[in-house]
Amino acid sequence: MVELGVKPNPSSLSSGLLGCSNLSALKLDKQIHQLTCKPVLCLDTTVVTALISMYCKCGDLNDPWKLFLEMPCRDVVTWNAMISGYAQHGVGEKSLSLFDEVRHEGIKPDWITFVGVLSACNHAGLVDLGIQYFDTMSKDYGVEAKRDHYTCMVDLLGRAGASRIHKNLDLAEFAAKNLLDLDPMSAAGYVQLANVYAAMNRWDNVAREIRVHPELKLIREKLNEVEKKMKLEGYVPDLDFALHYVGEEQKEKLLLWHSEKLAIAYGLIRMLLGTPIQVFKNLRVCGDCHRATKYISAIERREIIVRDTTRFHHFKNGICSCGDYWRNPKIEFIS
Repeated sequence: MVELGVKPNPSSLSSGLLGCSNLSALKLDKQIHQLTCKPVLCLDTTVVTALISMYCKCGDLNDPWKLFLEMPCRDVVTWNAMISGYAQHGVGEKSLSLFDEVRHEGIKPDWITFVGVLSACNHAGLVDLGIQYFDTMSKDYGVEAKRDHYTCMVDLLGRAGASRIHKNLDLAEFAAKNLLDLDPMSAAGYVQLANVYAAMNRWDNVAREIRVHPELKLIREKLNEVEKKMKLEGYVPDLDFALHYVGEEQKEKLLLWHSEKLAIAYGLIRMLLGTPIQVFKNLRVCGDCHRATKYISAIERREIIVRDTTRFHHFKNGICSCGDYWRNPKIEFIS
């Protein structure tokens, strides 16, 4: 379109930004951003809102916040983009603070606003506040609950992964069945159920597909090197997340080869020292990989950003932005 000399308008730019955000292609996003740096476009609410949403989905919160502050006029869609962006990155308090500003400025929130608000409560572990917002959503704002709101509440009250941690197989099978009924093509339901089976040594129900990366040997060598450093700092692999019916030594090796660890190791090899590493995963990050990534971020002095199906995890100096709320501590078996 640009090569043909056709000038982009707000609609075409917004569509292009949406496509880039779905690909998490930050470099391409910045190129399109340059096209908006004209007086007519840079002041367009639709374009700037699309930019905010795009940057948030690509793991960047600084640029969208600057854009948000510079906007002369903000509608509810713009506020929704920023509220949802902070919620997705686990900055729940900031997200809820923005919602307070929405109410203070007299802007009427819509159903998408409350998806962002409930997600913020979910990721920040604000159970009571989440229940309060859910109850007042219809009473005070006339917003009827949709499937997205109920999904947030189920996750908020039950916490994702609770069935695996409590080893409650019946509940896990019930939840997974209903999840797969809603979206039969989603891999998440199958994988989460497989995690429960593995934790209970039901290996006959577990299956896994392995694909080979052309530089896998080099990546594994780097992982072995990093693992030695982690163990010196106190890291102990959580074998419950090794989904194979093999001995403990082999489980530990397979656990080391989880996809997010492989991706991080590849980033350590190929990216310049000090450059943040971004990993995008189409499933929820496992508990052992989450803990290991905290160790790696401290040992390698790298910021590591992991995006999974539910949120962004920002690891820096051994700490994750989620505050470890995303998973419960292990407790005793519940039959």
